[in-house]
Amino acid sequence: MANPKKKHTPMRRNMRRSQNFKITANSLSGCKQCGRDILPHRVCPYCGFYRGELVVAPKAAKKKDEGK
Repeated sequence: MANPKKKHTPMRRNMRRSQNFKITANSLSGCKQCGRDILPHRVCPYCGFYRGELVVAPKAAKKKDEGK
């Protein structure tokens, strides 16, 4: 098995490891019905449409007074 000729510094080791922990933002696309940003290839949680067809009835917004 191959062995390193010289010791790598902690900085070099940490720079190598840090490449696996990048945080990337999710790509968003606009809903064609309501115009809100949603994840692509998913039903819009706000209006319930997917590719121009109503797939799921949208969730009704809860009012503060209904819970009491």
